[in-house]
Amino acid sequence: MRDYFVYTTSTDPRASVMLAELTQEYDARYGKLFSPGGAAEEMQRYPPATFAPPHGNFLLLLRQGQAIAGGAFKRLDEHTAEFKRIWTHSQFRRQGLAGLVLQELEAQCQRQGYRQIYLTTGCRQPEAVGLYLRHGYQAQFDPAGDLEALRTLPFTKAVPRQASVPSHPAYVTELAGIAV
Repeated sequence: MRDYFVYTTSTDPRASVMLAELTQEYDARYGKLFSPGGAAEEMQRYPPATFAPPHGNFLLLLRQGQAIAGGAFKRLDEHTAEFKRIWTHSQFRRQGLAGLVLQELEAQCQRQGYRQIYLTTGCRQPEAVGLYLRHGYQAQFDPAGDLEALRTLPFTKAVPRQASVPSHPAYVTELAGIAV
């Protein structure tokens, strides 16, 4: 069975495992560092329509019908998309899936007319910092500085003019009835 991308919404039942595990991971790493309500409050901060066309999108990478990775973006301004919820299921890490998700989200941003990408990660996610740097994102902070004091670590990247399809042998995109 091939892995494939599906553009859908955060209310898709296939996204529930992803969002639940992401919430647990945020709580384990950050507790109440960012808000008194912890990760659950953060995960409820944006209504599902925020990550829907025409200004956003919500992506799942599926294997045998189960979400193994995903991410989303929303409009930050007319030319800039903000990536959110980049995630890989804990059982499927270290396979390059997060990089595939980034490449597909970048391609979709290009298709939707964005020219710039903005994203943030938390100070306790060194693997995310490494991922973004490896994929050409520019740190908007000093990576050698006190990251814990910064708490939120911003990155930017110009949307590739002709965003490429990831070179993954099992790459297929399915559009789940969602306008792109």
